[in-house]
Order: sequence, then structure tokens, then C-alpha cells
Amino acid sequence: MASSLSQTVLFSILLFLSLHQACAEMTHLHFYFHVTDVQANATDYGTIIVMDQALRDGLDENSTLIGRVQGLQAAVGKDGSLETMFNFLFLNEQYNGSTLAIYGRAPLETTIERPVIGGTGKFRMSTGYSLAKPVILSATRLVYELDVYVWTLELKDD
Repeated sequence: MASSLSQTVLFSILLFLSLHQACAEMTHLHFYFHVTDVQANATDYGTIIVMDQALRDGLDENSTLIGRVQGLQAAVGKDGSLETMFNFLFLNEQYNGSTLAIYGRAPLETTIERPVIGGTGKFRMSTGYSLAKPVILSATRLVYELDVYVWTLELKDD
């Protein structure tokens, strides 16, 4: 009896996940994450930093602001790697007020892949992944080029 129930639950979960992927709309977002107040000790083991930084449509620090990255990062690896918990808050017309939650490990000086674990507004029920490539790394400024791939179900508000 328990085995049959377990198989039914597992089948239901797999069916839901398959339908979610088949019915979901994929969105590719491309933007730049600008960190302008770089802290010298940001990668010292145990350091926790609260962040509110710009998402822009270009490399230039004066390019159009499309949102904010708000969250926490903690230096968790003896190698300086970070654990990041970010909400990407969109301010542009197309996604205004919507958010994406991105969580994961961030090794330094390499392309960072992290999962999208949810969202709000236009990104409600989203899953996906992000790729962040460092393009400017200096003592005073960091810029990452981001490609985010998100699958979202179209839900109707009641």
C-alpha cells in the first residue's frame, strides 16, 4: 500500500514538472550588474555584505537603469567564494515591480551559474538559471554581464 502511494505521488510530481516545462514560456534576459561600492574585505572568510546595486542595460555606469539587485552575500569559502541570495527588482516598463530570486555559490573571477528559484509579478512561478560573467574587475568597480533564462507559467489573476 505504501509503495503504491509513493509511486502515485512520485508520478504526480513528475507529471507536474513535465507539464510545467511544456506549458511554460521561456524568457531570456540580458543586462549588466554594476557594483560601485566595492569593499576591500568582501571575500574575507565570514564577511557578510548587504547589497543594493544597479542593473543596467549596458556596461557604462550611465546606461539605462532597468532594476536593482538587493540581497546578501557571504564569504563562505576559504578560497574567497561567496554564497549569494539576491532579488532582482525590475524597474523598467516591461517588468516593473516584478522580481527574480537567485541563490547560489559564486566562485571568483569565473563565469557564475546560479539557479533562479522563484519570482513575483510577471515572473511568478518561475524557474531557470543565470550566468554571470565578470567584464570589469577593479578595486573600485565590478561589472558582471548577466544572461538569465527563465521559464514562467502564464497564470491568470482572479
